[in-house]
Amino acid sequence: MTPRLIAVSGPLKGSVFPLGEGGVTLGRLESNTVAVPDMAVSRRHCLIRSEGTGFKLIDLKSRNGCYVNTIPVKEHELREGDRIGIGDSHFIFRISEDRASPTWSVEVKEEPVAGNTIQLRREDAVYLQPERLLSSGSPTPRQTRDLHALLRVSQAINSDPGRDLPGLAGRLLALMLELAHADRGVILLGSEANGDLESVAALDRRTGANVRMQVSRTLVRRVLDERVGLLCNDIRQDEMLGKAESVVASLVHAVLAVPIPGREKPSGVIYLALLTPSRRFEEADLHLVTGIGGVSAAAFENALSLANLENENQRLQGEIEIEHRMVGTSPVMEEVYRFIGRAARQNSTVLITGESGTGKELVARALHANSPRAGRPFVAVNCAALMESLLESELFGHEKGAFTGAAATKKGKIEVADGGTLFLDEIAEMAPKLQAKLLRVLQEREFERVGGTRPLRVDIRVIAATNRELEQEIQRGNFRQDLFYRLNVVAVRVPPLRERREDISALVNYFVSKHSREANRHSKVISPEALAYMVRYDWPGNVRELENAIEHAVVLGSGDTILPEELPEAVLESGTSTGGLASYHEAVRQAKREVILKAFEKAAGNYTETAKVLGIHVNYLHRVIRTLGLKPALRQPGGNLATGA
Repeated sequence: MTPRLIAVSGPLKGSVFPLGEGGVTLGRLESNTVAVPDMAVSRRHCLIRSEGTGFKLIDLKSRNGCYVNTIPVKEHELREGDRIGIGDSHFIFRISEDRASPTWSVEVKEEPVAGNTIQLRREDAVYLQPERLLSSGSPTPRQTRDLHALLRVSQAINSDPGRDLPGLAGRLLALMLELAHADRGVILLGSEANGDLESVAALDRRTGANVRMQVSRTLVRRVLDERVGLLCNDIRQDEMLGKAESVVASLVHAVLAVPIPGREKPSGVIYLALLTPSRRFEEADLHLVTGIGGVSAAAFENALSLANLENENQRLQGEIEIEHRMVGTSPVMEEVYRFIGRAARQNSTVLITGESGTGKELVARALHANSPRAGRPFVAVNCAALMESLLESELFGHEKGAFTGAAATKKGKIEVADGGTLFLDEIAEMAPKLQAKLLRVLQEREFERVGGTRPLRVDIRVIAATNRELEQEIQRGNFRQDLFYRLNVVAVRVPPLRERREDISALVNYFVSKHSREANRHSKVISPEALAYMVRYDWPGNVRELENAIEHAVVLGSGDTILPEELPEAVLESGTSTGGLASYHEAVRQAKREVILKAFEKAAGNYTETAKVLGIHVNYLHRVIRTLGLKPALRQPGGNLATGA
């Protein structure tokens, strides 16, 4: 039989993955043999490869670790039925023929408790009241053995105070099964006293494997509510409990359950069971396990608190450690990354706003790449690139014969994006008629092709982007208010480059490397003088303009260093922040200022006439005046140059 992994929980549940001789890798990236779309899984999480006659699991330095049968491992030789846990996914390792998959989940049944029980309160537990043990004289051989056992438990707890919760629970449960000679056991932890607790470890002592366990809700509730340990032998002979479904199914003959103390109320339950009719729990076992529960309570509480903190930390890290193609570590960009981390996992419609060239499509792609839809299509449509009739056909598709030239049925972008993400760029440019049709898609997730009569349903996430203020477009009657409300469910603004100047250096280095590689040239470097100009410039075209400026300098520059004179003129007109003696470029800039001021004075302050005197377009004149900082000087009578400097 081919060795294989069977996914029993998580996003791949129900899938089977054969293990060839070359092995498989598991991780979040699509390049893995088994790609697991789960943010709790690292990009390359673990490797399972053939070694000798078996298979070995190797942790690839994953962030959240690998677990085999609830125990954390770095390397582990896999055995038949081993349960592998990564993130929120679990896989069963199989070599033999398929059979019912083992599980360590716990089914809690609402059933009565046998009347033939022994109960033990905390204040009566021998090992939690050492003064009573001392006053009773010399300990019995059984008490001596149990004291040594408690010492082993204490050593197990203290040997690794930073142990994770499943590892701690699994280690202690294995010890208790050995000490009480129990066949099976489970540790349940939680804060609610209603029996609805979570299994953190469940073991079969005979096989060392995880098994399915059914526990009585009534028994657990009584242990928690009354804060007592309970021992029930001959459970199958009990007139009521012996007929219970869980008892019959699990072949349980005896049960021992004790509370794990908490600060205000018990935080969990230790539940042990015997399957052999000829064996019984002793009252000394109840005292021992109650003592273990008391000794381990603080360790469980600390491990549980640490696990909660780690989960919260992983959630916050997941909001930052996202896959994206954006460059920058400024506070405003970190906020954008946090937004992506929070919004990507949801299915809500997103509206991205920001000036042209800020990278709105990169944000949309990052939202898709970090979402559960990452393996499905990402379809982008520029609503400003096509006229209304073509855009309608592009979005919604058309039926054969719907219009002249429609020789065949064509799927639209909405239909192509089914299961994935539809990105509508420049949404403010969409015609009112199409806005109404899009509104129906957002409301009902259904549409009709052009010329069609049959509604088609789709499962898509819509992300829209615009560089306009949609509220103003609504006031002008250019955009539907109801569509705006449907799009503006979750919104993010991508900041312009002038608001994150601290990112310019990183962006420059990134684009220099990129375009040097594309131009088949040695990687250039940017001179400090050129970088100073670039940091000072306001970049009205944002990151797109910055990239074009770098490409211009890389392609046309002759040396290995990008100098100021290789930058576009608009960047040089912004001036320099280095100070000192006037450079060549500063002298040119100063000369431009003088020429414009003289022309402005000759034209008596008229911008149009000034442009004619200079022989340039008036729009270019306005831009030059703005970049040279001349407006204050032009307000002064005579245009005093010193005032405008």
